[in-house]
Amino acid sequence: MGQGIFSGTTTRSKIYILATTAVMTALMCVLAPFSIPVGPVPISLATLIIYLSVYILGWKMATASVAVYLLIGMVGLPVFSGFSGGIAKLAGPTGGYLIGYIPMAIVAGMVIDHVKNRIAHFAGLVGATALLYAFGTAWFCLVTGSTLPVALSLCVVPFVPGDLMKIVIAIILGTVLRSRIKRALN
Repeated sequence: MGQGIFSGTTTRSKIYILATTAVMTALMCVLAPFSIPVGPVPISLATLIIYLSVYILGWKMATASVAVYLLIGMVGLPVFSGFSGGIAKLAGPTGGYLIGYIPMAIVAGMVIDHVKNRIAHFAGLVGATALLYAFGTAWFCLVTGSTLPVALSLCVVPFVPGDLMKIVIAIILGTVLRSRIKRALN
């Protein structure tokens, strides 16, 4: 676990890490189902929670949190957008965006863990989100037979402004939370 803000942690801190990981997973399970349908891919707060998770947990535990969230949804609990769940949701047209949360958390977390500059954080979160878009859009095209321009117009373009706002919020809030957590653990 010695990665990110939790490196060199004590046993007490390790318990804190596991509890915080569970809380971030629960937060995603509670907030992600509330979504706004704007086409095949709804607007949800899941990406914001992932952005904050990488600040709070570091890349390894944030990725673990996302994986647990996906497993919870995969077994059928209604934690995905629109209070849906099940393996069919992951295998469906928008499943690539859900699975894409994992590489997004890894890339975003690696940048946050290894670079201190907020501009680099912004670039890293934008890059991680672009990876999510690429993964999900490729899956959407494969499952639906859509062309890339159609998929981009339906599944990416409507989300760019909101995701940029989420990234700015995460950088501001995440930096503060990360700093306070570091102080609390020392």
